[in-house]
Amino acid sequence: MATADGFHPDFNENDRQPTNNRVHHIKASDLSSDTAQSEGLRRFAALSGRSVGAQKLWMGETYASPQTVSSNHHHGDSETAVYVRSGNPEFVFHDGVQEVRITAAPGDYVFIPPYLPHREENPDPNNDAEVVIARSSQEAIVVNLPSLYPLEGGQ
Repeated sequence: MATADGFHPDFNENDRQPTNNRVHHIKASDLSSDTAQSEGLRRFAALSGRSVGAQKLWMGETYASPQTVSSNHHHGDSETAVYVRSGNPEFVFHDGVQEVRITAAPGDYVFIPPYLPHREENPDPNNDAEVVIARSSQEAIVVNLPSLYPLEGGQ
């Protein structure tokens, strides 16, 4: 039924995609480990093209065990937003001159541009670092790399 109350647009019910006509609820117990991984991290998908039909967004969480270092990697053409839920993860990248290390704390946000080689580290000897991640793609793009140096031609 179409509405016209100023808050809800008029929808033609026949034009809707099956996944776009409802709110999706993904419980913490339903996160999927069937997603791209890097050594040293455990990634879990929550919202993706596969799980909810997302077309422009991937969201999930990543855990770094105590005293771990991920492999160097980038996320293709995806912008990546990180929210630190617990721990003090470190985000390491090369700025073209030197290695740069950002130490984050719970409640902090970190932005990682497309194609930027980086790695995550958790120097804490006792506690996991937990982060929530959102990417501007419907699936988690992870390209593992042999080094941290910027890529030729931006890719």
